[in-house]
Amino acid sequence: MRLLDRINATTLAIVALLLGLAPFRPEPHLVEKLRMLAQGTLSRPIDIFDLALHGVPILLLALKLIRIARTR
Repeated sequence: MRLLDRINATTLAIVALLLGLAPFRPEPHLVEKLRMLAQGTLSRPIDIFDLALHGVPILLLALKLIRIARTR
């Protein structure tokens, strides 16, 4: 958790927003991969990697915000 404490929340929010929504058109990869996961068609390794690449910053931001809320 010390690593998470050293990351600036604003920087993490910007990275999460940019990677979570990239590419902006025609549809963000994260939305596409989550839809594939819900439909059960997320099976290719590149798609799983893509989901992780675009989803991890959002997960880290959520953990950071929870950690901030608990310490206050």
